[in-house]
Amino acid sequence: MPYVAVSAISHPGLLRERNEDSLVVGPWTLCATVTENPQTLIFPLGTPLVVAVADGLGGHPGGDVASALVVRQIASLGPALSSEVAVREALNVCNRAVFQAAGAEQGADLVGMGTTVAGVVVQSGSLCVFNVGDSRVFAASPDGLRQLSVDDSPPHPAGQTTALVTQCLGGSPTYRAVHPHVTSETLTPGERYLICSDGLTDPLPTDVLDEILRKHDDGRAAFELWKAAIEAGGPDNITVAVVRVEAEE
Repeated sequence: MPYVAVSAISHPGLLRERNEDSLVVGPWTLCATVTENPQTLIFPLGTPLVVAVADGLGGHPGGDVASALVVRQIASLGPALSSEVAVREALNVCNRAVFQAAGAEQGADLVGMGTTVAGVVVQSGSLCVFNVGDSRVFAASPDGLRQLSVDDSPPHPAGQTTALVTQCLGGSPTYRAVHPHVTSETLTPGERYLICSDGLTDPLPTDVLDEILRKHDDGRAAFELWKAAIEAGGPDNITVAVVRVEAEE
């Protein structure tokens, strides 16, 4: 039977006091916590399977609350995410939920909390890619690593990074609509996908990610990606999910 293997790890990095990243894999969520070793989950290929990373905004209150809220919402909606329209609506639902939870009208302590999100919905024959913010989705193939997500960040010089995002879920005192990036492509059995927060991509260039993914698979790949980010200084929270689609033998 065709299946999907998802290996994931989440860690605060070396410079952050807490982890504000959260992760969803199907019905399973990992919210603003720490994993010491990669976890690998196996699912049959068929019903829509959502895998996503949410990165709570640093410098804002409640980044961990926002990211956890979004992945739990996506987990509850996951089996219904069978089209681009459904994914867009789900992300808009998440955006409204973050603003509502922030309690902006009541002047609550969580006003301005927000999070990025990036992920995929895997189905038989198709892959839906989505993001809001600068967390990323890549396809890993023999031809190299190809970014599928679209960064919501202002232009910056080559080799430099920025903590700014031009849109996210929540993130402001008053409600703002979002325009999610949602695209679909043919699912290729044997191809792998990398979903991650910018704690991985800021310290590591794409060629390093590609080299690791060429050498390793599943949990070992997730671990080696995390290890490389730590060895590069681990400046931010690091969350990594490696998705592998295996065809029927």
